[in-house]
Amino acid sequence: MTLTLFGMPLGLAGLGGAWSAATSLVHAPAWPAEIFYGASDALWLTFVITYLRGGCRTRGAFSDDLRHPMSGPFASVIPLVAVLLSAHYTSYNFTVFAWICGAAVIALAVVVAQLIAHWLSGAVDLQAVHPGYYIPAVAGPFIASIGLSTIGARSLAIAAIGAGLFFWVAMTAIVAVRMFIGERLPDALRPAMTAFVAGTSTANLAWFIAHPGRVDQVQDLMTGVLVLMLLVQGALVGEYRTLSFSSGWWIFTFPLASTTNYAIRWFSAVQPPGWQTYAWVVLACTTAFILFVAVRTIETAGRAQARRKQRGLGEGVGVEVVPDQ
Repeated sequence: MTLTLFGMPLGLAGLGGAWSAATSLVHAPAWPAEIFYGASDALWLTFVITYLRGGCRTRGAFSDDLRHPMSGPFASVIPLVAVLLSAHYTSYNFTVFAWICGAAVIALAVVVAQLIAHWLSGAVDLQAVHPGYYIPAVAGPFIASIGLSTIGARSLAIAAIGAGLFFWVAMTAIVAVRMFIGERLPDALRPAMTAFVAGTSTANLAWFIAHPGRVDQVQDLMTGVLVLMLLVQGALVGEYRTLSFSSGWWIFTFPLASTTNYAIRWFSAVQPPGWQTYAWVVLACTTAFILFVAVRTIETAGRAQARRKQRGLGEGVGVEVVPDQ
């Protein structure tokens, strides 16, 4: 299976985080968050088991995937989801899930270090670089910071933010140069342009969670960057609308969910007039979009399975089957 499929549990975990924020700040019911976290947990476990079963048959399969110039950065999503899920479940059994979260953070650090070392070795052509490289190098440290803050390791959480800020600047320069002067991204990778938002929203979340209850000047600065990134994505909506639906649309979901999570926290801290209404509107729109992607994914998978059965039946009776146009 492809590593990009892990965008499904990542997006659902992000939506669960947004609903968790709404539960504590705008009195939303707790059950939607638990449903989305549970769905993310089930998908993540299923995908990990499937991926490991396939990888065990081929020696060095994960290393090969990690070094793939296009899909390699998405290898970091496996421990990323584990950090988010274990951080959430610390409310049920802090000791057990704090240890799991710590182990997931270590696994994430190892994967990110291997990726960056591979990139620094000069093995990746500039044309292969895409905004998805933000996920391990930028969003990775910030999500690790969120997990570390949740388990009470505040000093380590601040250190992770430092690492994320360093690579935020470095990767922005590299990816921007590639996007400005390089070839147009293939359609399958165009949703990865939302990774600019994912890096910025997780940076804001990490700082906010490490400094709860207040909005300082650093938070204001990073919020300004997030607003700019959102405006850029708004200008790209027309281009996104030309893309055919595929599982790659799940790449849209985590940046949207993490931005919603931060927006709810920011509205609660600043409390502009009508802020609770704004929080609910943002949460409802994000939930509707992610559910739309989930339903379309199920429908697409069902049609694909029906076509495979139809082809198998046609081959069995010696009849040529013409696929749907």
